[in-house]
Order: sequence, then structure tokens, then C-alpha cells
Amino acid sequence: MIRLNDIVVKFGDFTALHNINVHVEEGEFFTFLGPSGCGKTTTLRTITGFIAPESGTVVVKGKDITHEPIEERNIGIVFQSYALFPTMTVYDNIAFGLKLKKLKKAEIAQKVNEIARKVDLSDEQLKKAVSQLSGGQQQRVAIARALVTEPSIICMDEPLSNLDAKLRVQLRNELKQMQKDFGITTIYVTHDQEEALTLSDHIAVFNKGVIEQIGTPNEVYNHSATEFVCNFIGDINLLGDQAVAALNQAGGQVDPARKNYIRLERIHVNIDPKPGCAALEGVVDSREYYGLYIKYYIRAAGQTIKVIEKNDGVNIYEAGQAVKVVMDPRDVMAYPGT
Repeated sequence: MIRLNDIVVKFGDFTALHNINVHVEEGEFFTFLGPSGCGKTTTLRTITGFIAPESGTVVVKGKDITHEPIEERNIGIVFQSYALFPTMTVYDNIAFGLKLKKLKKAEIAQKVNEIARKVDLSDEQLKKAVSQLSGGQQQRVAIARALVTEPSIICMDEPLSNLDAKLRVQLRNELKQMQKDFGITTIYVTHDQEEALTLSDHIAVFNKGVIEQIGTPNEVYNHSATEFVCNFIGDINLLGDQAVAALNQAGGQVDPARKNYIRLERIHVNIDPKPGCAALEGVVDSREYYGLYIKYYIRAAGQTIKVIEKNDGVNIYEAGQAVKVVMDPRDVMAYPGT
């Protein structure tokens, strides 16, 4: 569906993108993930036509669109700021692209009303000025405006970042459902790891203008290709020499010359270790209570080890309490040492 082939983007002497290669299947929800300034939005703007690459090609459905004008690419765009017209009604905002195409008034009305129902905007809301709507409602207007022209692709640049945490969770669930219902190929830009893991079919993790890994959410989380990815996606422990030695004493084959990491939820407290697992004596430094789970900071093997345990309402450990930390060497992700 979409292929980026060896895309290079430069701004003066600065190279923003280094030979970016991406393949997005039709109907896929594909996320560009990374910290600020890593190149994810630049890649999105190259696809949409706002940025011309120094070299490389943008191919959609087998057609090279690298140098096609924005308006001829048939790509819907939802901006971070939504870029809505505040003095216009919701109806006129959604209808804007259809009017540019010079569709008949009756056809415009039919299309606007259909898309409004699909994104859960009422007839009453269609009559209001955009400025009268909540942030979540404005986001729906921006999505409706992008979809009403029936694009083959929709690109979204951090569309949830301006919303509060609870509304972000609610709307990202709705967003994924909408994408499934429409079946439209979606490119999504975010710096939020949880958002990316929740929404995506595939994720491209960006860092300093290069892609460190492309994979499913499970692949980038549990089988991180690089040390950057393993640190950027979720929380993780870097294991010190004592912890590595304990894992090897238990029968593991962990290379102490490498950088060895283990995810928080892969470690357990006060369970009987299975064969091949290491049990480290430790003391709880502190804990963070999240309701569904509890995050413990445990001093063991000469370092602080972070552990996430499901909150069962029974086994809750206090600061200063002696505990046993159990790890399986097969859960370690290792990367070249420095």
C-alpha cells in the first residue's frame, strides 16, 4: 500500500532522516513512535507532501507520488492542533474539503451527515461553532473532516496529545474501533509508548532520524532489537554484575560483558523459583500503588530492582520488609556492551 524507499530529508546541513524504509499494508494501523525530534513527524509530512525528500521515493498503491502536489495525494490529515476553523460551524468544518471539490449541496449534506453519525457527532453539534465543543468533540470533527473526502490513507500527528489522561484513553479506544470500522490505512505519530502498543498493528521506532526497529507491539516490547528500543518502550531493569552472576549460578547463560535488561513484570516476589531461575535476597525500599498493580523498588544484588506485581489485595509488601526476588535468565534481553 505505502512504501518509503531510502528516504533522506535534509534541512540545510542537518540530515533529519537517514535512508528511511517502511512498508505499510492496506488497512493497517501503523505507528511512528519516538521521542521529540527523532524524525517521525518529518516522515509523516514527507508522505503527505509537506516536505520534499532530498532522495528516495514515496510509493502508494504502486504509484510514485514523491513529487505530486498535496491535494492530489488523496490523503486525509489530522493535525496535532486539529487546525479547525473556530468561527465556522462543525458542519462547515467537515464540509470544507467537499466544497473545494465543488460537490453539489445535497451531496455534501449527505456525506457530512453520514460521517458525523459514524464519529458520534449529533445534529445539534453540527450546528455549533467548533469553539463551543470540548477537546474530545473537536478531535472527532478533525477526524470526520479528514475522512469525509474518502481518502485512501489517513495520517494523524499526535491527535490525542492535547487531551487529559482519562479522555486520551477513552478516545484512543474509539479511534481504533473507528479505524477498524472504516478499514482505512492509518499512519499515526506519537511519543506515547502505551498509545502505540495499544493501537498499532506495527510500530516503527525512530531515533535521531533512523528507524531502530519495525515490528508488532509484542515484538518491539518483548524482543526489542536495540538497546534504545528496550529502554524507550516501557520500563526496564539494567542488571548489574551481582544479578548476572546469580542468574548464571542458577544455570543461565547470561554474558556479563553485554548490557543485560529484564522487564519489571518478568520478575516476581516471594514465589518458589522454578528450575533454572535465580532467587535473590532483597529488602523493599519503597512501593508505588496503582490499584491494579503495585510497583516495588527492591534493594537486591547490590542494586535497586524494579518489580511490578498484580495487586491481589493479600500479598502487599511494606518498606523495610525482607523479600525474595525471582528472575528467569531466559527473560533477559542483552545488547552489546560499551
